[in-house]
Amino acid sequence: MRSIPFASSDLMTRHRTRRLLGAGALFIAGATLALSASADSVTSKDKSFMTKAAEAGNAEIAASKVALEKSSNPAVKDFAQKMIDQHGTVGDELKQLASSKDVTLPTEPSMAQRAKIAILEKLSGNTFDKRYASMIGVSAHEDAVKLFQKSSTSADDPDVKNFAAKTLPGLKEHLKMGRDLKSKVDAAKK
Repeated sequence: MRSIPFASSDLMTRHRTRRLLGAGALFIAGATLALSASADSVTSKDKSFMTKAAEAGNAEIAASKVALEKSSNPAVKDFAQKMIDQHGTVGDELKQLASSKDVTLPTEPSMAQRAKIAILEKLSGNTFDKRYASMIGVSAHEDAVKLFQKSSTSADDPDVKNFAAKTLPGLKEHLKMGRDLKSKVDAAKK
């Protein structure tokens, strides 16, 4: 008979332990869900847009810094400085947006963009000006306009969509400026 009181006491301890373990498991599961929900607050499509936008801005700034050093053409230097200033401002806005969405952005151009900048670094004179106007003034801005146009209509996150839509007119203006610059440097004597 003595074993019964001990058995019921042991049984009660096991039930309490199970309840505590169950509550602990629920707490951990809830905390894990909360963390993954905040980390997944932006879709992979929107993360990809932010990454590509950051790389594009980084590339335009890096190439434009090269243009300030290499070009003697005032129109090229003026365009390059505007790209550095304006893409720097947009880049800062993108960093704030990405930070609010727990997205880490690249701090450099993509590998392909770095290769194009390396080509620019080897050029000089009017050849440099023409290639910079073509690659950065026109081609890079055409790509950026397409990227931002798509996200301005199809981004899942409303903040990402608004950022793309707000930035798009400026990029279209840069493309127009780039085309004008290309016309000027293409017409220049060698």
